[in-house]
Amino acid sequence: MSSMVTEILAFTLTTMGWVLESCILPLDYWKVSSLDGTVITTTMIWSNLWKACASDSTGVSNCKDFPSMLALDGYIQACRGLMIAAICLGFFGAIFALVGMKCTKIGGTDVNKARIACFAGVNFILSGLCSLSACSLYTCLSKLYGVK
Repeated sequence: MSSMVTEILAFTLTTMGWVLESCILPLDYWKVSSLDGTVITTTMIWSNLWKACASDSTGVSNCKDFPSMLALDGYIQACRGLMIAAICLGFFGAIFALVGMKCTKIGGTDVNKARIACFAGVNFILSGLCSLSACSLYTCLSKLYGVK
């Protein structure tokens, strides 16, 4: 009974991690800069993997979508790819984990379910490494290239 509770808890936590990973991708504030000056010239600049925006002290904001995939810096392309791969790996990991749990009726024998659950764990680990490396890469290299 305790192994089933552990499986359900692990499935819940990893699925919540995948949902949070999926929520990070469209967020606007991957990088935020502020240019302080007088009241009129204060500007806030922010960007993410899909667009760059700027707003002034009056609250007017101007956003520019990145025009094409090939016109982007290489690190932004790599971060996009890593984050999309992380979300896909997490999705398939959740499906395989659901099939590999002992409390489900699909998946076959216990040995087969154990293999499926192990494969799901590998998917979740790879998903976490992809998102971790994407966020780290964006953080480190965006300081070198600046906000675009």
